[in-house]
Amino acid sequence: MKILGKLTTIPMLLVSLVATADESNFDIFAKLNSGPGNVTVLENGRIIMSMHQFYQPKVTVAEYKNDVLIPFPNNELADEDSTSVLKLDAVLGIRSANGIVWMLDNGMRSGVTPKLVGWDTNSNQLHQVIYLPPPIAPKDTFVNDFAIDTQRHRIFISDPAGGANAAIIVVNLKTGAARRVLQGHTSVIPEAVDLVIDEVPIQVKDDADKLHRPHIGVNPITEDLNNEWVYFGPMHGHSLYRVKADDLANEALDAKVLASNVQRYSDKPISDGLTIDKDNNIYLGELAANAIGVISADRKYRRLAQCPELSWVDSFSFGPAGQLFAVVNRLHQSATLNGGVLAAKPPFYLLKVKSLATGLPGR
Repeated sequence: MKILGKLTTIPMLLVSLVATADESNFDIFAKLNSGPGNVTVLENGRIIMSMHQFYQPKVTVAEYKNDVLIPFPNNELADEDSTSVLKLDAVLGIRSANGIVWMLDNGMRSGVTPKLVGWDTNSNQLHQVIYLPPPIAPKDTFVNDFAIDTQRHRIFISDPAGGANAAIIVVNLKTGAARRVLQGHTSVIPEAVDLVIDEVPIQVKDDADKLHRPHIGVNPITEDLNNEWVYFGPMHGHSLYRVKADDLANEALDAKVLASNVQRYSDKPISDGLTIDKDNNIYLGELAANAIGVISADRKYRRLAQCPELSWVDSFSFGPAGQLFAVVNRLHQSATLNGGVLAAKPPFYLLKVKSLATGLPGR
């Protein structure tokens, strides 16, 4: 099934540059006029980004190409004005493997059923669509990030949901079946810690116009390059956990046994996305400190870079030749997380980070 259409250039200029802080371990690769969500970089170097729904983008997913953003994979799927039944409503999670770009549409802008959409960049056609209806994705679901297991043909999705019912969703790519596991487990529910950035707490406004400080459950998630361990944890939490990919993929494993097999792996700061390299160094943004950090194989956390420009480092992805990319989107200044007041202003950033070892493109 092919979905092809005329591509239009989004009217937002990306300015490529190299601007390295002396002690920073990162370069600003591009400046963007719209806030990115997550990023994935293919084996051939193509850079695909979700555009963060908190900034109400006209295009949900875009490719960075020749210093501009163009809708990915085309207008029919990516443009908010499209009438296609497969239109991408609100994509955050985005990963790629073997030429397939997987986009996780949480459906929260229009209240539609969440779905996974795979696009084959080799043949330039739709690869697969998997819907995630209730009870797999409950009413308060916020399917966010995910890890691709090419060995077991699984995708592991983090769903912070309402906090107490946070869980991991396991999708079987061969059958399209999905399961909700570890719901309410310590490893996925948020801790009672507030996120404060530059002395300003993260606050959301409820339906009664009252402000409260959110605590968000499982969000960051990745799998090591040997497809052995899946690492994850609550965004609002100081612990990173792991579990065997075999256990997550095992549909016959008892829920209590699965829960007992989860291990606390290390300390971590409040963080959003993460990734991992071939030496099992885990990279993440330290949101409260405007920093990028790493959990090395000895399970100890340290900062790689700290700078005011690292204002909510969200998602990471390795590209070819060991390059590590990351996005900066200043979500704490979006109206959604700033008590209804939009304070974020362009530019937002696409970064190159100096990693300690190479990683797998797309991950």
